[in-house]
Amino acid sequence: MELNEERIERYSRHILLPEVGGKGQQRLLASRVLIIGAGGLGSPAALYLAAAGVGTLGIVDMDVVDLSNLQRQIIHTTGDLGHAKVLSAEEKIRDLNPDVTVRTYPYALTAANAREIVADYDVILDGTDNFPAKFLINDLAVLSKKPLVHGGILRFVGQVLTILPGESACYRCLFREPPPAGAVPTCSEAGVLGVIAGVIGTIQATEVLKILLGKGDLLSNRLLTYDALTTTFRPVSVRRSPKCPVCGDHPSITELIDYEQPVCTTPGI
Repeated sequence: MELNEERIERYSRHILLPEVGGKGQQRLLASRVLIIGAGGLGSPAALYLAAAGVGTLGIVDMDVVDLSNLQRQIIHTTGDLGHAKVLSAEEKIRDLNPDVTVRTYPYALTAANAREIVADYDVILDGTDNFPAKFLINDLAVLSKKPLVHGGILRFVGQVLTILPGESACYRCLFREPPPAGAVPTCSEAGVLGVIAGVIGTIQATEVLKILLGKGDLLSNRLLTYDALTTTFRPVSVRRSPKCPVCGDHPSITELIDYEQPVCTTPGI
């Protein structure tokens, strides 16, 4: 996409950065990011990636906007209640930046459709809130060799991990399989401070931009945790497990799997 006068002005603060410049901005405009989940994490991530000029954003979400969502899902408004989240998100993104092409997928990501959906994208951002989806997305990224930025939140804490298939630890290297149903409370049971979604979702968007630009040190092999009550960020070193069932030396998982389980949140936080 050509950097005409309007785009030079819109992205001027990016272009001033030696790490971005005009070539980097054109690279962003040509990039494609798949955001799975248009909720608490997907909302800030989608808005910042759109503002940054990422040329194509795919948004996967089967839900409609509910009143309880508005405490943290900032891409939606009261007027969107009852509307499909992907359509609500598409409207806000188009209003923010007409340079961005939005592709909507108003249904659940499954083992049957995931590979086809992800095929056209450069990077995956996980904005989901349940174990079945997170394990499916991790396996999808590894098997498709697509970079993935994972995020999760609960109560006052959150975490981010960037996964580079073939290079770094994946989600299953840390958490081998979904925990038993009911072992971890859901956000609806335990609650979540709304702004935590903004903190974690924005870090996820930052990681995506760094991947697309090829700049900076990524959160690969580092699980970044955030505790809002103590205002503490803590990176935890992790490493690829040779025994990992999907990215290990002798993987036992070679096809995508749909797990059936009640909605939970991220383990380990």
